Amino acid sequence: MASLVPVSDPADPRLADYVRLRDVNLRKSLEAEHGLFLAEGEKVIRRAVAAGHPVRSLLMARRWFEPLADVLDGLDAPVYVADDATMESVTGFQVHRGALASLERLPLPAVGAVLTGARRVIVCEDIVDHTNIGAIFRCAAALGVDAAVLAPRCADPLYRRSVKVSMGAVFALPYARMTDWHNGLSTLREHGFQLLALTPAPDAVPIDDVKTADRRALLLGSEGDGLSSRWLHEADHRVRIPMSEDALARGVDSLNVVAAAAIACYSLTR
Repeated sequence: MASLVPVSDPADPRLADYVRLRDVNLRKSLEAEHGLFLAEGEKVIRRAVAAGHPVRSLLMARRWFEPLADVLDGLDAPVYVADDATMESVTGFQVHRGALASLERLPLPAVGAVLTGARRVIVCEDIVDHTNIGAIFRCAAALGVDAAVLAPRCADPLYRRSVKVSMGAVFALPYARMTDWHNGLSTLREHGFQLLALTPAPDAVPIDDVKTADRRALLLGSEGDGLSSRWLHEADHRVRIPMSEDALARGVDSLNVVAAAAIACYSLTR
């Protein structure tokens, strides 16, 4: 059973894992140094624990004991109990979901390992917004994608905001991170994947018009510039989502990356 530890001082060093959760640069440094990540809310905490991530500690309001009682029963970790004001002072925001967990990261598999046995994958190039990464993982998991591959500069799927937006889907979708962007797509080719580069370019092929291959990888580009010229050139097909004939007249020339990913993943997995 987890041990319950009342805390009232926001400067208590035992709460260091939870300090200033909205300071992205601080959190990146702290979480990388200590190999941890944060999960927020009952559902996400359950999914993180079920995925096998060891729990370092929890920070929660007393009212969350009963909803999480079965999870706490199986833990050998401190549960820091604080009032809402103390939690807000520590984290830097009002913790509406009332419970946070600090968990250990597991070693990421190699790219080849997540591709083995997969038929439909997404490959994200330089998507740097944590909210977008979380939402893309949620879309991919919901629509039957088997795995995700991230370029080196992509945002961290285990950053608190990513985990929260994904509703824990980051624990359900196997993923790996490339170590070499320049030659990163070669591993997908070696595993027999057809590479589909998603772009709003008008001369790209409508995604549903491409002949289906046994193994397909959807390449998604950064929020602003889209896919790099190198990845566009290396793809087997440049594909687009057909838009309304009135779109340009309305000043719309593309979809945001999350909406585009959802539609394209649906097409990819049909």
